[in-house]
Parts: sequence; structure tokens; C-alpha cells
Amino acid sequence: MNLTPNLASYVSELRALKDDNRLRSLNPRAGIDFSSNDYLALTSAPRMRRAIAAALEAGTPIGASGSRLLRGNCAEHEILEYEAASFFGADAALFFGGGYVANFAVLTTLPQRGDLVVLDSLVHASTREGVRAGRAEFRETIHNESQSVEDTIRSWRSLGGKGRVWIAVESLYSMDGDFAPLDELSAIADRLDAFLIVDEAHATGVYGEQGRGLTAPYEGRENLVVVHTCGKALGAVGALVTATGVLRDFMINRCRSFIFATAPSPLMAVAVREALSILQEEPDRQQRLTNLVDFTNREVEARGWRPSGSQIVPHIVGDNARAMALASALQSRGFDIRGIRPPTVPPGTARLRMSLTLNVSEDEVSALLDALAEETGTGVR
Repeated sequence: MNLTPNLASYVSELRALKDDNRLRSLNPRAGIDFSSNDYLALTSAPRMRRAIAAALEAGTPIGASGSRLLRGNCAEHEILEYEAASFFGADAALFFGGGYVANFAVLTTLPQRGDLVVLDSLVHASTREGVRAGRAEFRETIHNESQSVEDTIRSWRSLGGKGRVWIAVESLYSMDGDFAPLDELSAIADRLDAFLIVDEAHATGVYGEQGRGLTAPYEGRENLVVVHTCGKALGAVGALVTATGVLRDFMINRCRSFIFATAPSPLMAVAVREALSILQEEPDRQQRLTNLVDFTNREVEARGWRPSGSQIVPHIVGDNARAMALASALQSRGFDIRGIRPPTVPPGTARLRMSLTLNVSEDEVSALLDALAEETGTGVR
């Protein structure tokens, strides 16, 4: 097949990715689940299935058929937003089609020209792309270093910066499994008259009372905006942005990702409502996951590896090829675990990302760790 010069350049870039062991491909689900974010095993929970079936039987449409500002605004969306705001302790909530679009929407809409966004160096790509596409200036700070955040803000002010300041972080980082210092960041936001934007993607449903997330103690503050992803522990699709009613109204009127997008499926709004009910009525799910996390971290530490303290357990390999070979070896032994490479993680930090969910048992965790120890020749007990 003869390729035009334009297509040939894409082939060349793909070849370069392959040579660097960074070429991605789509693979089917197979093996014991150590790669999904279905932390509470809600994606196939009987209650979730029944809620969707009942909604279909009652006539809930599959698609919204338009944007929320046209005919796409369904009762299911509005009921979810009302109940979610109450559940999370926020003034208001707005439902988006996914976590990526929600983060992008917040960062391209709320910070204005003349403002400053201060973002942690390890924030998700959706936040990073949002600040790049937005109107405000932005600065990166050292990962989880509160003093770096404060110094950056004070430096910007000293150079004449007069707009609002927005601090953008994740409460639980998806590739390292570590937690943001929210107490310190909240205090900085209050002290320096800044807004705090927190992506709770991997904490919603897992942490906080009844799974309200790590921002639960701070919800209701005027200077807090939170993104609660619904496609991970909540077992559905979408994302809820919680904030003041003023900021919600501003997004409805100014957020292009909201105004010009077809509304999320009303069925997903039903699914998220059911997931929030499950969090309140089945607290044993959260507790069982906590127990599994505690067990895993003890097992990891006993093998001489560094525990993360969360349901996300990274095993840093470093070299791209070695990380992928190790993932392949574990997959051949029946474990669905994936290699993570740059640019998802910084260069030289390719890794395996072990995700703990209620889809696995303690025995299966031990078996995976034993297999990893055998394949690496480390951590063998």
C-alpha cells in the first residue's frame, strides 16, 4: 500500500512509539481484575441492573436527544443533581458526560483572563488540557508540596497578578496512589483568597463518610469546586461537579462543553442515583474495600516494597520495555494488570498499576504479589 506523505508521517510517529515501547493497542478483558476502577464492584451489581431495567420499563429514554439547554434536559438529570448536592453536602451540582469533560469544562470556564491556575505537577491530563485551553495563566507546582503552592501564588501576586487564583489538585492520585494534603491546601486557599478545585475521581465512593470523598469535610465552602467522577467506584458513566449555585449557573451559561454537548443518557443519571443510594444503604462495601486495602498494604510492606496506603498500588519498574514484559508475564499467569508508560507517568517511571476492587479476594491479591515477586526476583518471602 502506497501512503501519501501525510499518512506516512503518522506511520513514522507510530513506529517511533513502538521503538520506545510506548505503542498502545486495545485489548479485551481477560483474567482476574487488577486494572479496572470498579472499586466497589457496582458495574454489575444486581441493584444497578434492576434500577436500569425499571427505568426502561417506566419509559426513561436511552438517549437525551439534545443538549440540556434544548430538549435534552430530563427529569432524571435534575433529580440526580438535587440528590447529589444533598448527598455531598454542596450547594449545587451539575452532571456531565464523563470525568474528562467535567475537568476540562471547569478549567476552561471558571478561571478567567487575568486569573492564575496553580496545578499540581501530577494532575490528570483532563485538568492539564483544560488549563492549556483556558483563558487564565497557569503554573505547575511540586507534587503534593503545599509550600510550593503558596510560594507560587505569592510570587505571582508580587509580580502584579491581580485576578483570582485557582488551585487544581486530585484528592487521590491515580498513578501513585497518594493523597493530596487537603487540610493545608484548603487553609492556603482561605488565607490567600483562592479557589480550590479538587478532582475526586478515585476517592468518591471509597473515602469519607458513606463514600462522600476526601473533600467531604470542606464541602459547602464558597471557594471549593469538586469533580466527582461516576465511572469508577460509582459503577456508571458521567461526572458531577459540585459548587455554589452561582458557579453552577455560570457554567450553564458559559461552559461550551455543557452548552454544545448532547446531555448524558438519562439512564446513567438513574444509575448514579442508585449508586449513591447503595453507598448509604450498603456501607459494608466501603468497609470490605478498606479491609482489602489494609491487607494488601501489609502484604506489600512484608515483601519489602513500598505500600501506597490506598487502593491504587503502583510497582515502579522504570524501563518501558521491562514494564510491558512484566505486565505480559503476569497476564499469561491469569492476572489482568497493565503496564503504564509515559506520557501517562513521567519518563523513567514506567510501572505496573495494581488496582484493588471488590472483584478480587485476599487470596487473589496474595497470588498476584507472589507471581510479581517470582517474575522480578524481589520480595520473595
